[in-house]
Formats: sequence, structure tokens, C-alpha cells
Amino acid sequence: MTGHTHQTAPTRFVDANGIRFAYRRFGTAGGVPLVFNIHFTGTMDHWDPAVTDGLAQDREVILFNNAGISGTSGEVPQSIEEMAANAAAFIKALGLTQVDVLGFSMGGLIAQQLALAEPQLVRRLILVGTGPRSGEGMQSLTPEAQDIFGAAYEEPDHLWLRVHFSPSEASQTAGRKFLQRFRLRTEDRDPEANDKVAPAQLAALAKWGAPRESPFDYLKALAQPTLVINGDNDVIIYSINSWILQQNIPNAQLIIYPDANHGSLYQYPERFVTHVAQFLSESGERA
Repeated sequence: MTGHTHQTAPTRFVDANGIRFAYRRFGTAGGVPLVFNIHFTGTMDHWDPAVTDGLAQDREVILFNNAGISGTSGEVPQSIEEMAANAAAFIKALGLTQVDVLGFSMGGLIAQQLALAEPQLVRRLILVGTGPRSGEGMQSLTPEAQDIFGAAYEEPDHLWLRVHFSPSEASQTAGRKFLQRFRLRTEDRDPEANDKVAPAQLAALAKWGAPRESPFDYLKALAQPTLVINGDNDVIIYSINSWILQQNIPNAQLIIYPDANHGSLYQYPERFVTHVAQFLSESGERA
């Protein structure tokens, strides 16, 4: 073990592709590291410590900010392909030749493209709350997402109660527990994304979601074993998109969590860690 946790891992920096990437590494070294790709406008501190520390019990986890996000230099690219190229450059700059990749929401788009562009680099793929190119309702923010992100909140963190959790009492209770964990790290915390991030990321999302001919054919080239996870009522990236991923990726399995919105991994962190750890430790490589 490195001795560090989500709360104590120092922010480090590495240069690649003309960018100074901010990152953190912690957990059990020696195996294949797990690289996390965060959601729209998110930083390293938007991950749930229950998830990152849970997975770090058995493997090394690596969190990072892509170009133009928080402590990482450069500008946010306006395409998912460029974001994935940056992620590949970052991973290689750490001297790694094989990683597992977890992508949440927009991070799941980056993870797909990274696995396609660097098939020897990516061993296994975990796609959470995300969807395919030209997916259902993915050309722009869904009406529900526009309402959620456009609303005013007494406390800024309460935005995430609506983004990640369903309206039920049980889900909102889980959400409030998540917010407590979310703020546990107080020292060396990432600054929030600046005002330039959202417009650039929205442009990238629009290009990814735009209608095209035979939009899901590209998924046939994803040879990596893939785990797809979502909530049963994701209003940010509609849940049906997870089914589309599973149906078109050759070696994919799908898990749907009940009474859950976009942040199913944050509502059920112990269950999520168990499912991901089991998937990553399965014997055998590609089908």
C-alpha cells in the first residue's frame, strides 16, 4: 500500500502533450492500475472516496484532471477524441504500458475513445452512466439536465443531489451521505472548474451526440471486456444508452441499480466496488 487515501494522496504533476497534468495515485501497487475519467465539469475531488478508497484496497487507482481542468494546464478540447488523446499521453507519461479504465458520464465517452485508439494500453473497460455516439437524447443536454443545471441552489453542492440521485427519500438520503464524503478532503483540494470548461465540454458532447449513419458500428471494435453500469432512471444520460452499449460491444455485461439516477455508483458505493472489483479480477482476457 502507498499509505495514502483519497483524502491524503498528494497532488502531483507530469508533463505530456504540452500539458502539465495534475494527478493523484494511491492504493495497492503491483497490478494493473485503474485510471478514472470524471464527468462534465468535474475534478479529481468529484469522485466519491467510498468508491476510490474501496477499489484502492486491491489495486492502485489513478485520478487526474484532463487539459484545462482545475490544476491541469492548457485548454479544454472541443472534441472527445482530443480528450482521449490527452488521456493516453498522460497515462504513457507515467510510464504505464497497460491500465484498466473507468469512465463516468462524459468520462465514459473519453474511456470508449481511449480504448478504441489504444487497444494495447487498455485492458478492461468500465462505463458508468454514459452512452454511445448518437445515443438517445445525447445531442444536447437532456431537458431534465437543462433544468437541473439551470436551477439555483441554496448550497452549490445541492446541485449534485439532483444530478446524481433520484427524488425518492431513500435516494436523497444516500445523496446527503455522499455529500458528506464528497467534502471529507479539505487540504490540497482541487479548485472548481473555471467558466471556460462547460462551453468547451458542451461543444465536445454535441459533436459526440450528433446523429450519424450506423452510429453504433464503432462499438464492434471495442475488444476489451467491458462492464456497463447505470441507474434505472438516469435523466442526465438516459439509461437506455447503457443497454445500447451492452448490446453492441462484443464482450460487455450490464448492471442496472434500482431507484437510481445518474450517480448510481455514489448511491450504492459498496455494491459498485464489489461489482467492479469482481470484474477486474476475472481470469481471462479478451473474448
